[in-house]
Amino acid sequence: MAERSSIGSVLPAANSPIAKRRRAWREFKDHAARYGVAMGGVSVIFAIVLIFFYLLYVVMPLFSGAEIEIESEYVLAENKIVHLALNEYNDVALSVDMAGEVQFFAADSGQTIVKPELPLLAEKQITSFSHGDYTTGVLAYGFDSGQALIFKREYKITYPDDKRKITPLITYPVGEGLFNVDEQGRLLRALTVQSNEEQTTLIGLSDANTLVVLGLIREEDFMDEDVFTIEEMRTEITLPEGENITHIQMDVDQRELYLVDDEGFLTYYDISVITAPNLIQKIKAVPSGVDVTALSFLTGGISILVGRSDGQIDQWFPLRDIHNNYTLHNVRYFKDQSSPIVALAPEYSRKGFVALDESGQMGIYHTTAERTLLVETLADNGEVAIGLSPKANGVLAVSKTGQATLVAIDNEHPEVSWHSLWQEVWYESRDKPEFIWQSSSASNDFEPKFSLSPLIFGTIKAAFYAMLVAVPLAIMGAIYTAYFMSPKMRTLVKPTIEIMEALPTVILGFLAGLWLAPIVEGNLPGVFSILVMLPIMTILTAYLWTKLPAAWRESIPDGWEAAILVPVVVFIGVVSMLVSPTLELWLFNGDMPRWLDEMGIGFDQRNSLVVGLVMGFAVIPTIFSITEDAIFGVPKHLTIGSLALGATPWQTLTRVVLLTASPGIFSAVMIGLGRAVGETMIVLMATGNTPIMDFNIFEGFRALSANIAVEMPEAEVASTHYRVLFLAALVLFMTTFIFNTVAEVVRQRLRVKYSSL
Repeated sequence: MAERSSIGSVLPAANSPIAKRRRAWREFKDHAARYGVAMGGVSVIFAIVLIFFYLLYVVMPLFSGAEIEIESEYVLAENKIVHLALNEYNDVALSVDMAGEVQFFAADSGQTIVKPELPLLAEKQITSFSHGDYTTGVLAYGFDSGQALIFKREYKITYPDDKRKITPLITYPVGEGLFNVDEQGRLLRALTVQSNEEQTTLIGLSDANTLVVLGLIREEDFMDEDVFTIEEMRTEITLPEGENITHIQMDVDQRELYLVDDEGFLTYYDISVITAPNLIQKIKAVPSGVDVTALSFLTGGISILVGRSDGQIDQWFPLRDIHNNYTLHNVRYFKDQSSPIVALAPEYSRKGFVALDESGQMGIYHTTAERTLLVETLADNGEVAIGLSPKANGVLAVSKTGQATLVAIDNEHPEVSWHSLWQEVWYESRDKPEFIWQSSSASNDFEPKFSLSPLIFGTIKAAFYAMLVAVPLAIMGAIYTAYFMSPKMRTLVKPTIEIMEALPTVILGFLAGLWLAPIVEGNLPGVFSILVMLPIMTILTAYLWTKLPAAWRESIPDGWEAAILVPVVVFIGVVSMLVSPTLELWLFNGDMPRWLDEMGIGFDQRNSLVVGLVMGFAVIPTIFSITEDAIFGVPKHLTIGSLALGATPWQTLTRVVLLTASPGIFSAVMIGLGRAVGETMIVLMATGNTPIMDFNIFEGFRALSANIAVEMPEAEVASTHYRVLFLAALVLFMTTFIFNTVAEVVRQRLRVKYSSL
């Protein structure tokens, strides 16, 4: 039988087919909703895990070491090779020996490509050899007559039939003739050479223990660049009697000269003015009982690498002291090989190098990262000549007996290490170790600097100042709105504040950078007057309110008292900005930013103060909304019971309501912190994006999120820069995850602790 409801409709019987179908449909919807919600939650977790592992997948190659693989082995003619070089494709090699033979051959087979004939004279004996910077390819022979021949390796690349063809050749940057280095015709027992388009410098050590510096200035004909004249400049440096020079090196810019003697002293000359060389410093480079066995410049010509007989490799470079004079400093060392270092080959474009020791072990290092990437046996002993390819992805080694080995190197990201990412790094030409992020430059003579510490610092700084503004205002406002404000006024205030969260942060960042920052800079005293006077005047207004006649106070409905503060806040803001020029003139000589600079406090227009105000404004709605809901949701029987037992409203608030709502308040603060940490557009547009570590509120900064947004579009895919940006994203991801996890744990404990109220 059907039943009739109270409004007159007929309901089906409980066991009727219609009722059964309705119950079945309801159960289906319940199950579908339950499983749908569960699947949605699992999908979110799965997506987060996928994001984590994808970031990890992109980042992991940064921390892999170098790997080598033998590509080919063959035998060359037995001779004493003093120099080997590979081209950038690792398919053409050059060998130079002390007999004056120069040979280009296939790097993978040893097959001769061409043997250029040098303009040598049979009666002149080769006594020394030198190669300049690997990037220039300049070479020089020194003779027993005090003369020298300068030549250069080059590769001409053409594409006949759309196939690459490499034609190696020898050129003569200053002509094919011999140059008289030592005018007295004394034997040159050591030589160093460097060359560029304008100047070539030769420095020879004669058997009379005299250094001869010869500068050759090339002046090309205005009409034909192949026609040129050479202007010579020379000087001599007489070395102390008994000083036995074992190594001599000149930098690529032809401004610095380093000598090493058999007692381990490193002598540093300034030869920027060829006719007036200047001794800068002479320093003991190795301890007693240890010899210098190899000497080479790092790419760029700033640092000098010193290989020692105990297997250690030191990096030295000059720094200015307090008197503005250059002095040499041993900034770092590598001790992963135990046998004497016999050869050093710097990379062409990075601050890395390859070292070969007497036992035949090869080490691959990166100086700035202070990273040893590989130490592995290359040959049976150290009587091997090695040539490193320009891309540092191949090494050719030829032993004294002619055994040649071509090795491929996989070493994509040597410049990244835990030290370079998180610790202070002593970069070349810097006076001390520093945290620096500088991923690009306008010049090619540049080493990227990938310290994440300034970016982490900037992220924390942005979040700190934003929370300093947002937390007090949002929580205090939420407390008043939920507990003291009249319901009608609450219906106006709460939606108004919550709708602020819909404001696009790009608009807030735009306003902060182009509108608010200039106003703050021009009215700094007024801004600080507002920050100081507003709380004082609010308290004073509340005190004066209590002294008004009761009839006046009762004319304002309960819960609407806060409306009185609106004109007070507006009045304080207007007055503070009006008196700002007067205060600035009276207290700061009319220019507070300049006064701050004179006091040693840096000032940037786009600074942390602006970011704190605007980002705090952006975070307030999040914290306010969650906090207000948590306080308003406290069961009314707790409040009523407390008041009934004689507690005042304030006591009830502090001892009952806030404790009960504390899990929600804590969650609000942590969610707001997560929003501040991950904010991108405001910190991108309102900070100046200067990656510095200074907690000064008047200085800018660069945050992780802003850095990713700025540089990711310009990063080459799979490059070190690209992967480091992904590492920054991974750090941001893990930081947010840790914050949220800790927040959830604390929230659950607070909920358990105060659930009995």
